[in-house]
Amino acid sequence: MAKIGTTSLDVFPLCLGGNVFGWTTDEKQSSAVLDAYAAAGGNFVDTADVYSAWVPGHEGGESETILGRWMAARGNRGRIVVATKVGMLSSLRGLAAKTIRAAAEGSLRRLRTDRIDLYYAHVDDAATPLEETLGAFDALVRDGKVRYIAASNYTAPRLAEALAVSQRMGLARYVALQPHYNLVHRTEYEGALAELCAREGLACFPYYALASGFLSGKYRPGAKVESARAAGAGKHLDEKGLRILATLDAIAAERRTTVAAVSLAWLRTRPAVVAPIASARTPEQLAELLPVASLRLTDDEVAKLNAASG
Repeated sequence: MAKIGTTSLDVFPLCLGGNVFGWTTDEKQSSAVLDAYAAAGGNFVDTADVYSAWVPGHEGGESETILGRWMAARGNRGRIVVATKVGMLSSLRGLAAKTIRAAAEGSLRRLRTDRIDLYYAHVDDAATPLEETLGAFDALVRDGKVRYIAASNYTAPRLAEALAVSQRMGLARYVALQPHYNLVHRTEYEGALAELCAREGLACFPYYALASGFLSGKYRPGAKVESARAAGAGKHLDEKGLRILATLDAIAAERRTTVAAVSLAWLRTRPAVVAPIASARTPEQLAELLPVASLRLTDDEVAKLNAASG
């Protein structure tokens, strides 16, 4: 287990992404993946109110509903660290105080719980003063409906400003950051954001940790993969991507593990990263991710991956 920053939360070093629940996996399949994850010792699930609003006929909240039903059926809410987000659902967009309060109440109902362990601002809202946003989050914490708050898709200057506002006003502060970060997408996090997280004690939970599946190794030249994310993953099949895959292949073969696990293990060597976020449509896909929990890359292996992806 790994500690989330300065909080009391201990989490499994692989966060299970719930973005596929209700999208590419139905409720029965999602429950099977959740069962397999919990059986392996997993306890950290990431979702959002907007998942899966992009599916025709969906309104958003489908992923939260599936997770909530699963926890209720298994009676394991006390063992699961639940992270969800506010700000991107079309009917509750932005981070105004009223929006945050209404969105939180909706998430709590769908999750069938009385508290959210980690509540993210899904994306920065420049139109709403940080004082208002953080005040609304703080009220939820004071009410016991949220344990800790976090930020997603924030720039370093805005994250630093938010932390300063919390300090100045005595409000709940962000304890974690969720950025887009992986072996083929490094520049956004590395540098100012990584330094800020390390300096301020924020935990980092990278999303798109496997680059829409590309870093699992299943996308190769000439290979046809039936997946809703195939287009996004296929764009990485360039010289750099192939160089990364070759390096991942070599390390995975040497360590007798999966390409996906090596990709995720590299993230765990990065500044402030506590647990990468990755999703799975089946227990079989999940099995390729789980070895990351015990995989520790050597300095030489990390250096080779840094060179291949630089």
